[in-house]
Amino acid sequence: MTFSPEIGHYALILALALALIQSVLPIWGSRTGDAVLMGTAGPVALGQFAFIALAFATLTHAYLVSDFSVENVFQNSHSAKPLIYKISGVWGNHEGSMLLWVLILGTFSALIALFGRNLPLSLRANVLAVQGWITAAFLLFILKTSNPFARLSPAPFEGRDLNPVLQDPGLAIHPPLLYFGYVGFSVSFAFAVAALIDGRIDAAWARWVRPWTLTAWMFLTAGISMGSFWAYYELGWGGWWFWDPVENASLMPWLAGTALLHSAVVMEKREALKVWTVLLAILAFSLSLLGTFLVRSGVLTSVHAFAVDPERGVFILAILVLFIGGSLALYAWRAPALKQGGLFAPISREGALVLNNLFLTASCAAIFVGTLYPLALEALTGAKISVGPPFFNLTVGALSLPLLLAMPFGPFLAWKRGDIAGVAQRLVWAFGAALVAAGIAFAMFRGGPVLAPFVIGLAAYIIIAAVLEITERVQLFRAPLATAWARARGLPRSAWGTAFAHAGIGVMLLGIVGETAYRQEMIVQVKPGQTVSMAGYDLTLEGLVPTQGPNYRDLVARLSVREDGVLTGLMEPAKRIFTARNMPTTEAAMRTNVFSQLYVSPGDTGEDGSIALRIFYKPMVLLIWIGTLVMIFGGLLSLSDRRLRVGAPKPAARRPRLEPAE
Repeated sequence: MTFSPEIGHYALILALALALIQSVLPIWGSRTGDAVLMGTAGPVALGQFAFIALAFATLTHAYLVSDFSVENVFQNSHSAKPLIYKISGVWGNHEGSMLLWVLILGTFSALIALFGRNLPLSLRANVLAVQGWITAAFLLFILKTSNPFARLSPAPFEGRDLNPVLQDPGLAIHPPLLYFGYVGFSVSFAFAVAALIDGRIDAAWARWVRPWTLTAWMFLTAGISMGSFWAYYELGWGGWWFWDPVENASLMPWLAGTALLHSAVVMEKREALKVWTVLLAILAFSLSLLGTFLVRSGVLTSVHAFAVDPERGVFILAILVLFIGGSLALYAWRAPALKQGGLFAPISREGALVLNNLFLTASCAAIFVGTLYPLALEALTGAKISVGPPFFNLTVGALSLPLLLAMPFGPFLAWKRGDIAGVAQRLVWAFGAALVAAGIAFAMFRGGPVLAPFVIGLAAYIIIAAVLEITERVQLFRAPLATAWARARGLPRSAWGTAFAHAGIGVMLLGIVGETAYRQEMIVQVKPGQTVSMAGYDLTLEGLVPTQGPNYRDLVARLSVREDGVLTGLMEPAKRIFTARNMPTTEAAMRTNVFSQLYVSPGDTGEDGSIALRIFYKPMVLLIWIGTLVMIFGGLLSLSDRRLRVGAPKPAARRPRLEPAE
């Protein structure tokens, strides 16, 4: 099969036509009770996905064969570029990344069509219709402002190459993971809007929404974590989070999605918090759309952002107004008709989950204000202000502390009404572990921030509480071992998943406090043969060695590493020049010792053969990303729970419909 760029362009036009059909016929059938029209949603969604996949395959083929007659390939590829970066170059630019966005959107629509057969026909039709609206809007955006198949005539002989900072394995993985998270929340959004249209929101709805929300949350967690790790080792700054506006744009939907997951549990168990859960489903995807606008509109200057023309920003702003404004207007109209369901005492598992939602959404609001206020102020008055890490660290840190303290109590509290004193008694071992960990930190790390040992104690408290949650449920040490083993095997996987996810937060917190509170740093100018020492390591510059890569040149600083006078390894940080763009990048070198790292980033060279080195010692830094992996593993365990795999049972034949409020 010949993958002509025109085939890809035509496939997008056909996909748009099918998206428009998917947007209209199923919802019309839902309103008229026509099962045939409602039944068109599934096949049309599958057809739409097939055409988008064809378009994406066509663009990928153009990159693989270095077809520089395609402007997008010319601007972002090079014939000497390694294969992995030819593939990642497909989404390493505005047009290709938007095509990846709609491909993932089409993938979720196809998954709903294939695995949503247990949904009521009307709800399934409405959900796929809402997905069709979103897909049609973004396909129109691509075809109108961001055509990835535009041709150049005559075709250039060679391409301009991909942005060098994007030529990294981490950036080959980071955008797809992040987009699966962003776009995954469109399913929760579609369920919320469809339920509001249909006028039926109950515990079964919460059961249907949870696996889709959990899937999006896991992908977004992985995407944010991968982006953080990439920034840590690739940018050469040695940091893992910078409160960059685009980083904030991914964190906001993550916080809203986390709140949605917990709120949906209350709704499923008690049919409470209906209004709030639906609003969170709308907000999570709305914040994802906001992140898309910030990256694509050109209003931000960031290592993550694409510099684009204003027409694209205006188009995406129109999409924001349409979907966010429209969904909130529908919510305002239908929400008063929703009954809240079961009541519960403030001290209960429901109450703990409400408290969780309160602090998560407050943190999200603080980040929202801190990120957008400078932009709004500049647009309205022309004044420029900067809201940086001190603001976010103080506000988000202050809101996170009570949340982390209260988090272990939730799983131990009973539904409807709990005994907080009894739970505190059951957590006594966690409190003891916190005191021991804080004491050890005080003894080991002298001279650091005063509050750091307390945060280490808090992390230990969270981890041990997660372990106690499981041991209590299986009655370990209180029942015979065979009984405890049988109870452990019969424990729902969602319970295991919750424990792992909470423990992962504790592990990540250990990494954060270790890296931020106890890291060591120095900047030195080193000549060949000279030795510098840090944290028990002696680094000797053996020389500067030039090397040649496929599309770049390296100047490698070869450093021998000794511990107690014994040679233990070699570190090779490098200054890299990509020949096509004549653009330099920094390739840091890292040496791992369990969870800690020695980190060396090269700077400018001197005429005397010396080189500037920025050297860090980062205690426990790897626990930041190990913690996120533990959280994702917990999500996978919960998703594998049979109750979520099978989905909610079909609703009873008679179910009252909500009438709009007068």
